[in-house]
Amino acid sequence: GFDLGNSSTIAGGGWCNNELETYSSAAKNAYVSNGVLHIVALNDVGGSAPYSSARLRTLGLFSLTYGRIEVRARFPRLSPYWWPAIWMLATNYSGTTGPTNSWPECGEIDMVESKGSTPTKNSATLHKDGAGNQGVDVPAQVNYTFLSGDANTNFHVYVTEWSSNSFHCSIDSNTVLYTSGGTINNWSSSIGPFPAPFNHPFYIIMNLAVGGQFVSNPSITTINNNTTFPADMQVDYIRVYQDGGTVILGPPLLLSVTPSNGCASGG
Repeated sequence: GFDLGNSSTIAGGGWCNNELETYSSAAKNAYVSNGVLHIVALNDVGGSAPYSSARLRTLGLFSLTYGRIEVRARFPRLSPYWWPAIWMLATNYSGTTGPTNSWPECGEIDMVESKGSTPTKNSATLHKDGAGNQGVDVPAQVNYTFLSGDANTNFHVYVTEWSSNSFHCSIDSNTVLYTSGGTINNWSSSIGPFPAPFNHPFYIIMNLAVGGQFVSNPSITTINNNTTFPADMQVDYIRVYQDGGTVILGPPLLLSVTPSNGCASGG
């Protein structure tokens, strides 16, 4: 499915991040070609959110609690203001003030996201609040820098392995974030010790934002002066593996496209 527009009843205007894209379900913004999903940002809307793009989600179709999520993807070139992300949000997130329904109390898993200004660097982040600071984001973020000559504009395999006692994020089998044992056992949130709030179902989101606070809240003029459209984020496949926990399935959903890929952040 798709999120649409530049605001939501949950996150507010600009997706609560001052983003400047208007999400669309049009084929110009999301299509499959040669077995690869393309998420494309264009400068073609006008107004206060002048860029069209796409934000795909599995909410209401597929969610999981614990497992391995493997993504092969590449991110767009030629602008410091792209904000591509592949991430997960709790299905019970509703933007209310309940102990688990608001953000960051509900939890967020950013499997991979990047700033267009740093194509040689990606980040993996776990968002939650603190045991003594309900509603205050206490993120655990790790950055990965590619070897010289490489960048996220090439295809790479991004993996998140998530269990009741650990998180392991990797890029091409290189560990980016790993936390378990005593470290994570002391990593408590306002609703309890780990695995809370990551002990309930999460759904998958893929999106390409333009602008926003993650990339320093640039103006439309600044973006237009430093950007070459279109921006093309490509996803070869998403594969989900699970050997325990809870899976919630809805109507049939194609999860793998293989060749003949407060406020919630994550773009």
